[in-house]
Amino acid sequence: MSSVGKQESVSTNTIKLMSQTLVQKIIAEKSQKSNVKIGEIVMAKVDRAMGHDITGPAAAALLREAGIDKVWNKDKVVLVADHFVPAKDLAAAKLGKELRIFAEEYEVGHYFGEGKGGICHVVMPEEGLVAPGEIVIGADSHTCTNGAVGCLATGVGHTDLAAVLATGKVWLRVPETIKVVFKGSPSPEVTPKDMSLALGKILTVSGGNYKVLELHDNTDEGIDMEGRLTISNMAIEWGAKAGIFVPDTITETFTRERVQHSDWKMLQPDNNASYCQEIIIDASTLEPLVAMPFSPDNVTTVREVEKQKVKIDQVFIGSCTNARIGDLREVHGVFKNNPDKQKKVPRVVVIPGDQKTYLTAISEGIATECISRGCVFSTPTCGPCLGGHSGVMAAEEVCLSTSNRNFHGRMGHPDSLVYLSSPLVAAHSALKGYISAP
Repeated sequence: MSSVGKQESVSTNTIKLMSQTLVQKIIAEKSQKSNVKIGEIVMAKVDRAMGHDITGPAAAALLREAGIDKVWNKDKVVLVADHFVPAKDLAAAKLGKELRIFAEEYEVGHYFGEGKGGICHVVMPEEGLVAPGEIVIGADSHTCTNGAVGCLATGVGHTDLAAVLATGKVWLRVPETIKVVFKGSPSPEVTPKDMSLALGKILTVSGGNYKVLELHDNTDEGIDMEGRLTISNMAIEWGAKAGIFVPDTITETFTRERVQHSDWKMLQPDNNASYCQEIIIDASTLEPLVAMPFSPDNVTTVREVEKQKVKIDQVFIGSCTNARIGDLREVHGVFKNNPDKQKKVPRVVVIPGDQKTYLTAISEGIATECISRGCVFSTPTCGPCLGGHSGVMAAEEVCLSTSNRNFHGRMGHPDSLVYLSSPLVAAHSALKGYISAP
């Protein structure tokens, strides 16, 4: 009897050891291990590496300094000109030129220059450059956006990017995982941006530090891929290394329509995987939310802010968070259904996330509707999101933005104030002149 009991104990421990979260499954797969432990440091194979007009030239300089004249796999490298395009000054022009030369000199397989791509975190999933089960490394913090397709996508600095470009590998410390479950049926005015802000209110900007958010879509209708991209995009705002949606039929459909190769896997977490925290968000209980200055986690209801009649100087609809065609269609619906053609906000800047979205917005009349109301409708770029150009804020000006950050000076002057919301709230507010609920 004692022998049997001991054997059962070993068996139970083995099962516990083998139980893996989704990020553990991906890291184990890419480091050629059967399983990995939390805190373990591994060298993992990279499936895709990305740099843009700020980080790409810096990584290229390090490669040249080290005497490395080619990347590990030119077809797995992506370079995107997006932060300062079209070039706003001589410094931006120099960065753009250096990125272009880098792409030509190293024969990079996927180069998206001005007029050919858009914002890197919109371009990569839309162009089928990320797939389930992969490891994607990008020299930009919002690389985590790509986790919406069920891959481990995380941001690094240009030094680590240079190492990845040279070797095709990255060192990782296996992170703890926070399980996040979205459930229920949201009302029509509640969007994935509101779900993300609701999560941020719980976690705060440091609650996910060096952890992965494993995102489970248990909502009644399902969160579409654009919504998942929005939620994964803001994982970094809560301190997380990545935000990964557990792949399902929505993931599979999106991937099959875009990804050209078949070497991808829809890995799943084990049912008995161990999590450091579990969060359940019932979308049916939510209402439109807004993040007030000066932090993305300073979240309250739009209804509460509406009482203050916060006068807006600028509305910005764009960024890697909310500049996809679904976002612009929501804005179009609000504008089109309001007969009063006079917007009440002095400046409304609308910037599509990529060229495909730009063209669709033109063909569907979205651009015309926006322009007819006096909005700026611009070529794809990060623009004012990072205080780059095309809508930088002056001192004491107020902006309602669909982007992801509202720290001091994020969109211009340190004394400007940035509020964050969904495109739906932003469009309604543009017509009201103050932050307003749908």
